[in-house]
Amino acid sequence: MELSDYDIREFISSLPKGITLVAVSKTKPVEEILRVYHAGHKIFGENRVQELSSKYEQLPKDIQWHQIGHLQSNKVKYIAPFVSMIHSIDSFKILRIVEQEAKKSDRVIDILLQVYIAEEESKFGLDRDEVLEILNSKEFYELQNIRLRGLMGIATYTENREQVRKEFRQLHEFFLKCKSEYFAGNSSFSELSMGMSGDYQIAIEEGATIIRLGSIIFGERNYL
Repeated sequence: MELSDYDIREFISSLPKGITLVAVSKTKPVEEILRVYHAGHKIFGENRVQELSSKYEQLPKDIQWHQIGHLQSNKVKYIAPFVSMIHSIDSFKILRIVEQEAKKSDRVIDILLQVYIAEEESKFGLDRDEVLEILNSKEFYELQNIRLRGLMGIATYTENREQVRKEFRQLHEFFLKCKSEYFAGNSSFSELSMGMSGDYQIAIEEGATIIRLGSIIFGERNYL
Protein backbone atom coordinates (compact mmCIF):
# COMPACT_ATOMS: atom_id res chain seq x y z
CA MET A 1 0.00 0.00 0.00
CA GLU A 2 1.41 3.38 -1.00
CA LEU A 3 1.01 6.57 0.97
CA SER A 4 -1.46 9.25 -0.08
CA ASP A 5 -0.12 12.70 -0.90
CA TYR A 6 -1.20 13.86 2.56
CA ASP A 7 0.44 10.87 4.23
CA ILE A 8 3.68 11.50 2.34
CA ARG A 9 3.79 15.06 3.65
CA GLU A 10 2.96 13.85 7.15
CA PHE A 11 5.58 11.10 7.02
CA ILE A 12 8.33 13.45 5.84
CA SER A 13 7.45 16.06 8.45
CA SER A 14 7.54 13.36 11.15
CA LEU A 15 11.20 12.50 10.46
CA PRO A 16 13.71 13.84 12.96
CA LYS A 17 15.48 17.07 12.13
CA GLY A 18 18.60 16.51 10.05
CA ILE A 19 17.37 13.35 8.32
CA THR A 20 17.36 13.41 4.50
CA LEU A 21 14.88 11.09 2.81
CA VAL A 22 15.81 9.59 -0.54
CA ALA A 23 12.62 8.22 -2.11
CA VAL A 24 13.75 5.10 -3.95
CA SER A 25 11.83 5.10 -7.21
CA LYS A 26 13.38 2.08 -8.98
CA THR A 27 10.86 0.23 -11.19
CA LYS A 28 8.27 2.97 -10.60
CA PRO A 29 6.80 4.89 -13.56
CA VAL A 30 7.25 8.62 -13.94
CA GLU A 31 3.59 9.19 -13.04
CA GLU A 32 4.14 7.82 -9.55
CA ILE A 33 7.33 9.84 -9.11
CA LEU A 34 5.45 12.97 -10.17
CA ARG A 35 2.78 12.26 -7.56
CA VAL A 36 5.43 12.25 -4.83
CA TYR A 37 7.15 15.26 -6.40
CA HIS A 38 3.93 17.27 -6.39
CA ALA A 39 3.43 16.31 -2.75
CA GLY A 40 6.57 18.34 -2.13
CA HIS A 41 9.44 15.85 -2.21
CA LYS A 42 12.31 16.34 -4.65
CA ILE A 43 15.02 13.79 -3.73
CA PHE A 44 14.84 10.43 -5.50
CA GLY A 45 17.14 7.45 -5.77
CA GLU A 46 17.68 4.88 -8.49
CA ASN A 47 19.73 1.68 -8.68
CA ARG A 48 20.24 1.40 -12.43
CA VAL A 49 21.91 3.99 -14.60
CA GLN A 50 19.72 3.42 -17.65
CA GLU A 51 16.54 3.88 -15.64
CA LEU A 52 17.97 6.90 -13.84
CA SER A 53 19.01 8.59 -17.09
CA SER A 54 15.63 7.98 -18.68
CA LYS A 55 13.73 9.40 -15.73
CA TYR A 56 16.03 12.41 -15.54
CA GLU A 57 15.13 13.25 -19.15
CA GLN A 58 11.39 12.96 -18.49
CA LEU A 59 11.02 14.62 -15.10
CA PRO A 60 11.43 18.15 -13.67
CA LYS A 61 14.99 19.35 -13.53
CA ASP A 62 14.86 20.52 -9.92
CA ILE A 63 14.77 16.90 -8.77
CA GLN A 64 17.91 15.79 -6.98
CA TRP A 65 18.87 12.34 -8.26
CA HIS A 66 20.90 9.93 -6.14
CA GLN A 67 22.60 6.87 -7.61
CA ILE A 68 22.28 4.26 -4.86
CA GLY A 69 23.01 0.98 -6.65
CA HIS A 70 26.25 -0.63 -7.73
CA LEU A 71 27.82 1.55 -10.40
CA GLN A 72 29.68 0.05 -13.35
CA SER A 73 32.64 2.06 -14.62
CA ASN A 74 31.35 2.24 -18.20
CA LYS A 75 28.05 3.77 -17.02
CA VAL A 76 29.41 6.73 -15.05
CA LYS A 77 29.48 9.02 -18.10
CA TYR A 78 25.70 8.83 -18.47
CA ILE A 79 24.92 10.28 -15.03
CA ALA A 80 27.93 12.52 -14.38
CA PRO A 81 26.32 15.59 -16.01
CA PHE A 82 23.41 15.69 -13.55
CA VAL A 83 23.57 13.26 -10.61
CA SER A 84 23.42 14.97 -7.19
CA MET A 85 25.07 12.23 -5.16
CA ILE A 86 26.54 8.77 -5.73
CA HIS A 87 26.12 6.56 -2.65
CA SER A 88 27.83 3.46 -3.97
CA ILE A 89 31.55 4.17 -4.50
CA ASP A 90 33.07 0.76 -3.75
CA SER A 91 36.56 0.94 -5.29
CA PHE A 92 39.33 3.40 -6.06
CA LYS A 93 38.87 2.54 -9.72
CA ILE A 94 35.28 3.83 -9.78
CA LEU A 95 36.36 6.86 -7.75
CA ARG A 96 38.89 7.79 -10.42
CA ILE A 97 36.32 7.38 -13.20
CA VAL A 98 33.76 9.56 -11.41
CA GLU A 99 36.50 12.19 -11.05
CA GLN A 100 37.28 12.02 -14.78
CA GLU A 101 33.65 12.22 -15.88
CA ALA A 102 32.82 14.98 -13.42
CA LYS A 103 35.73 17.00 -14.79
CA LYS A 104 34.42 16.57 -18.34
CA SER A 105 31.09 17.96 -17.17
CA ASP A 106 32.80 20.77 -15.22
CA ARG A 107 31.13 19.58 -12.03
CA VAL A 108 32.00 18.53 -8.50
CA ILE A 109 30.00 15.42 -7.64
CA ASP A 110 29.12 14.51 -4.07
CA ILE A 111 29.95 10.90 -3.23
CA LEU A 112 29.75 8.41 -0.39
CA LEU A 113 32.05 5.44 0.14
CA GLN A 114 30.03 2.25 0.43
CA VAL A 115 31.24 0.17 3.37
CA TYR A 116 30.55 -3.56 3.52
CA ILE A 117 28.80 -4.20 6.84
CA ALA A 118 26.45 -7.13 6.15
CA GLU A 119 26.97 -10.81 6.87
CA GLU A 120 25.98 -11.68 3.32
CA GLU A 121 27.90 -12.53 0.17
CA SER A 122 25.78 -10.49 -2.23
CA LYS A 123 26.52 -6.97 -1.04
CA PHE A 124 29.10 -4.67 -2.62
CA GLY A 125 31.35 -2.40 -0.62
CA LEU A 126 34.75 -1.58 0.77
CA ASP A 127 36.01 -3.10 3.98
CA ARG A 128 37.29 -0.73 6.63
CA ASP A 129 40.94 -1.21 5.70
CA GLU A 130 40.16 -0.33 2.08
CA VAL A 131 38.39 2.85 3.18
CA LEU A 132 41.40 3.85 5.27
CA GLU A 133 43.70 3.05 2.36
CA ILE A 134 41.77 5.52 0.23
CA LEU A 135 41.79 8.16 2.95
CA ASN A 136 45.53 7.72 3.44
CA SER A 137 46.23 8.00 -0.28
CA LYS A 138 47.88 11.12 -1.66
CA GLU A 139 45.98 10.55 -4.91
CA PHE A 140 42.64 10.88 -3.12
CA TYR A 141 43.47 14.40 -1.96
CA GLU A 142 44.45 15.41 -5.47
CA LEU A 143 40.96 14.71 -6.82
CA GLN A 144 39.29 18.03 -7.61
CA ASN A 145 35.91 17.04 -9.05
CA ILE A 146 34.52 14.82 -6.33
CA ARG A 147 33.54 15.74 -2.79
CA LEU A 148 33.45 12.97 -0.21
CA ARG A 149 30.40 13.61 1.95
CA GLY A 150 30.50 10.48 4.12
CA LEU A 151 29.76 6.75 4.15
CA MET A 152 26.97 4.39 3.11
CA GLY A 153 26.12 0.88 4.26
CA ILE A 154 23.47 -1.82 3.80
CA ALA A 155 22.70 -4.08 6.75
CA THR A 156 22.11 -7.80 6.58
CA TYR A 157 18.61 -8.75 5.41
CA THR A 158 17.45 -10.51 8.54
CA GLU A 159 14.67 -10.57 11.13
CA ASN A 160 17.34 -10.25 13.83
CA ARG A 161 16.95 -6.58 14.73
CA GLU A 162 19.87 -6.64 17.12
CA GLN A 163 22.20 -7.78 14.37
CA VAL A 164 20.98 -4.93 12.16
CA ARG A 165 21.44 -2.50 15.03
CA LYS A 166 24.97 -3.78 15.68
CA GLU A 167 25.93 -3.34 12.01
CA PHE A 168 24.55 0.20 11.88
CA ARG A 169 26.21 1.10 15.19
CA GLN A 170 29.58 -0.19 14.02
CA LEU A 171 29.29 1.80 10.79
CA HIS A 172 28.44 4.94 12.75
CA GLU A 173 31.47 4.39 14.97
CA PHE A 174 33.65 3.97 11.89
CA PHE A 175 32.15 7.12 10.37
CA LEU A 176 33.04 9.07 13.52
CA LYS A 177 36.58 7.65 13.43
CA CYS A 178 37.02 8.75 9.81
CA LYS A 179 35.61 12.18 10.56
CA SER A 180 37.82 12.80 13.59
CA GLU A 181 41.02 11.45 12.03
CA TYR A 182 40.70 12.73 8.46
CA PHE A 183 38.04 15.45 8.33
CA ALA A 184 38.27 17.31 11.61
CA GLY A 185 37.03 20.81 10.92
CA ASN A 186 35.67 19.81 7.51
CA SER A 187 31.91 20.22 7.67
CA SER A 188 31.33 18.58 4.28
CA PHE A 189 32.07 15.09 5.66
CA SER A 190 28.74 14.84 7.44
CA GLU A 191 26.53 12.19 5.85
CA LEU A 192 25.85 8.60 6.88
CA SER A 193 23.48 6.85 4.48
CA MET A 194 21.96 3.75 6.05
CA GLY A 195 18.48 2.40 6.55
CA MET A 196 15.77 1.26 4.15
CA SER A 197 12.03 0.69 4.54
CA GLY A 198 12.47 -2.32 6.83
CA ASP A 199 15.12 -0.91 9.15
CA TYR A 200 15.22 2.87 8.81
CA GLN A 201 14.03 3.51 12.36
CA ILE A 202 16.96 1.55 13.77
CA ALA A 203 19.28 3.38 11.37
CA ILE A 204 18.06 6.77 12.60
CA GLU A 205 18.54 5.69 16.20
CA GLU A 206 22.09 4.62 15.36
CA GLY A 207 23.17 7.84 13.66
CA ALA A 208 21.94 7.85 10.04
CA THR A 209 21.59 11.22 8.34
CA ILE A 210 20.24 9.82 5.05
CA ILE A 211 17.62 7.06 4.74
CA ARG A 212 16.64 5.34 1.48
CA LEU A 213 12.96 4.38 1.42
CA GLY A 214 11.07 2.78 -1.44
CA SER A 215 8.09 0.63 -0.47
CA ILE A 216 7.01 2.93 2.37
CA ILE A 217 6.65 5.79 -0.13
CA PHE A 218 5.58 3.98 -3.29
CA GLY A 219 4.16 0.66 -2.11
CA GLU A 220 5.57 -2.75 -2.95
CA ARG A 221 7.47 -3.12 -6.20
CA ASN A 222 6.24 -5.06 -9.20
CA TYR A 223 9.22 -6.87 -10.71
CA LEU A 224 8.69 -8.30 -14.15
